[in-house]
Amino acid sequence: MKRRVFSGARPTGKQHLGNYLGAIQNYVSLQDEYACVYCIVDVHALTSLEDTASLQKNTHQMMLDWLAAGLDPRKSILFVQSHVPEVMQLHTLLGMITPLGWLLRVPTFKEKARLQPQNINYGI
Repeated sequence: MKRRVFSGARPTGKQHLGNYLGAIQNYVSLQDEYACVYCIVDVHALTSLEDTASLQKNTHQMMLDWLAAGLDPRKSILFVQSHVPEVMQLHTLLGMITPLGWLLRVPTFKEKARLQPQNINYGI
């Protein structure tokens, strides 16, 4: 059985060379060796995106860019977070039972809270 890889990216703007070199080319190369699942985390992008008017367009364009770069839906699972209702259901349930103390021990949560102290919530 193949080992699984899961990764997601926020559609906060246009894809660029840095996105390709930093992530997308790795996504493409991993799909032959691993059972890959790649997600466009559009709902998660709402935690830091100030201009939501372009979110739908960016999401659509990101998927097109991934496909153009060589991600193959026959080899990898590709999906958009908001298109899976169970993601939101699980998010709601976990949000109700996750103590703030647990979140404060997560390095990425602490860093994001430090960077945006006016918007600290469990979604960041």
